[in-house]
Amino acid sequence: MRKFIRILNTIKYLKAKQIFYRIYYLFRNRFVSILSPSLKPVKNIKASNIDAHTWIDAYETFEAPSTFTFIGLSHTFAQNKIDWNYHDLGKLWNYNLTYFDFLLQKSMTKEQGLKLIKSFMHYPESIRGKKMPFPISLRTVNFIKFLCKYQIQDQEIEDFVYAEYRVLLQNIEYHILGNHLLENGFSLLFGAYYFHDEQLYRHATNILYEELDEQILEDGAHFELSPMYHQIMLHRLLDIINLLEHNKWKEDNLLKFLKEKASSMLSWLEVISYRNGDLPRLNDTAESIAPNNVVLYKYAKDLHISWQKSQLGASGYRKRERDRYECLVDIGNIGPDYIPGHAHSDIGHFELYIDGSPLLVDTGLSTYENNSIREYERSAFAHNTVVINQKDQSQMWGGFRVANRAHVVNTKEDRLSILVTHDAYKKEGILHTRSWFFEEKSIIIKDNIDGKKASKITSFLHFHPNVHVDLTNNIIETDKVRIVFKGIKNIYMKRYDYALGFNKRVESMVAILETDFISTMEIIIK
Repeated sequence: MRKFIRILNTIKYLKAKQIFYRIYYLFRNRFVSILSPSLKPVKNIKASNIDAHTWIDAYETFEAPSTFTFIGLSHTFAQNKIDWNYHDLGKLWNYNLTYFDFLLQKSMTKEQGLKLIKSFMHYPESIRGKKMPFPISLRTVNFIKFLCKYQIQDQEIEDFVYAEYRVLLQNIEYHILGNHLLENGFSLLFGAYYFHDEQLYRHATNILYEELDEQILEDGAHFELSPMYHQIMLHRLLDIINLLEHNKWKEDNLLKFLKEKASSMLSWLEVISYRNGDLPRLNDTAESIAPNNVVLYKYAKDLHISWQKSQLGASGYRKRERDRYECLVDIGNIGPDYIPGHAHSDIGHFELYIDGSPLLVDTGLSTYENNSIREYERSAFAHNTVVINQKDQSQMWGGFRVANRAHVVNTKEDRLSILVTHDAYKKEGILHTRSWFFEEKSIIIKDNIDGKKASKITSFLHFHPNVHVDLTNNIIETDKVRIVFKGIKNIYMKRYDYALGFNKRVESMVAILETDFISTMEIIIK
């Protein structure tokens, strides 16, 4: 019964469009293969070479003749025979294998790339299994970029790519929406220009106009609120601006619209990032997945896109800076209710940099597998916020799902202070309010617990692995700051795993602050 209620509390947030397409695809696929129309090549499809400035180089993930490294895990295929359906390292590893990003890495030669493409094309379709629209979206773009980079005209590959687009058209991810649907739209636009195909163009533009208007918030953030996915979506956006700038197949207002969105996204990226260039590790954010800021800024400038720093707003993030510190706080909801797959349970969470180096951090992202590590990294217990009665703020489950969830009920802010109140514990008659007070050389964090029931209150401070922490007489000393407390009954240090990236973790220290029910407790960082 609990599982059934949890599912109901998850699907009630879905859009009608998502529910319709989930039912439609489920019903259709019982009678018609997801591969319909067949992947058998459409013969002699006509393709055109695409002109563009150089694309961004991909990370080095392929080493000749047959070693691949994705998400921190490597595998070498025996005798140069690549198993494109290899799942021993998990589904995400296999997805990365079939994305073909490695075609755009610096060391990839024309001969190696063609060999890899042909190997995939000739892999038995019955073994390769169902073709998923998300990998198709990435793979087709990478095939097109590679073919045009080397000015390759190969009818067999062109027919295969067009057949993949026919599959994508039949399986556009309206049942998922979010970044998946945007990836579909970006890819369809590439296909439209490569094949001069009006049907692909119509679907692409319909998706891009509607989704970019919804998914790029007023302050420029991508609405799934992950800085990493923001970088990924910005990269895709710059790619299609590059495509349209240098290929005049269509003359309309699309390019102007895309540049405006890119400028807004660049503004948000600059203001959310730290002075040293680090990206906040909020929600699902990991290193070495998306192009970094320096690369994206250069790409944008090469495309003559300008931007100015914006103010953080609709994304729910706020940043306060003084000479010595930068403090980024989360006072927003977990993200779009109908697609919270990359959201974490983190209202009231904050990161703190001192003298350009991380002090208090998000524990980060190390896996997408549905396991205890993923469950922990998404939970409030992995963030610098408060947990009451050992219950998470929001009900994270299944790796990418959220059932009951906390909502922000009040915020207040000015230059010197920020306040957020949320209702995660409303069923217990409790509201949690966290306030930050920003002074020139110190930060005061106050937690007010408004309720009548007795409660156990736990607050967390996760330190970066490079920070030496000493706890003496309920005072924390580091080489940069001293942290003192008021209203805390018990303080102790514990080890936790800090994520360096996918499948890469290192031990660090977390301070755990505990008290029984009180009205206020304080953390003073000075």
